[in-house]
Amino acid sequence: MNQLKTLATTLALTASTIAFMHPAFAQQGSAATSASGATGSSSSSGVTGTSGTSGTPNSANASSAAAGGKSAALNSADKTFLMEAAKGGMAELAMSQMAQQKSSGDAAKQFAARMIEDHTKANDELKQLASSKGVTLPTAAPDAAMAKAKKMQGMSGAAFDKRYMSEMLSDHKKVVALFEKQARSRGGDADINAFAVKTLPTLKEHLQMVQGGKHTGMGTGMVMKN
Repeated sequence: MNQLKTLATTLALTASTIAFMHPAFAQQGSAATSASGATGSSSSSGVTGTSGTSGTPNSANASSAAAGGKSAALNSADKTFLMEAAKGGMAELAMSQMAQQKSSGDAAKQFAARMIEDHTKANDELKQLASSKGVTLPTAAPDAAMAKAKKMQGMSGAAFDKRYMSEMLSDHKKVVALFEKQARSRGGDADINAFAVKTLPTLKEHLQMVQGGKHTGMGTGMVMKN
């Protein structure tokens, strides 16, 4: 037993002597221990970093939220204007496209061509404006307009031209009133008001053309009747 104690003491003294005489050896051991600790810490940090607790929001969700925020910022009058202007524009465009094919008179066809050009441009601008405000517009003409168009499909010649011009008179009276109201509004969206102000003169010109027969060569008496 005494021999074992003596051996243990000798080994301990030897180890201490080596560490004292060779400090680099002791530093290497310490460095290894530190490296091991750092590796564990780094690994732990890496796991935490990849946990996704602070991930970037999905771009689609972000876009949807942004659009919803823009739409919510508009007042009800602005939203109503955008929707009604879209419906009116699509109705007049659809009817004028049909008139290009079915009208028997050159004057009516020329008027329809002007409607198609102007309302296609206005409709495209309206779509871009509504999109920038987070508002989704209808993609088809309203049911009432489609019902009128379907009825007119069975007409031809002068009867069709008369009905077409009558519908253009009625529709433009309504749409001019709509745009005038928006152009006069205060406290609404500035961009929407600017669109109404910009487009109104063209719509008024259309109405004057129908009422006076300046472009179609048709008398006012004809287009006033339904």
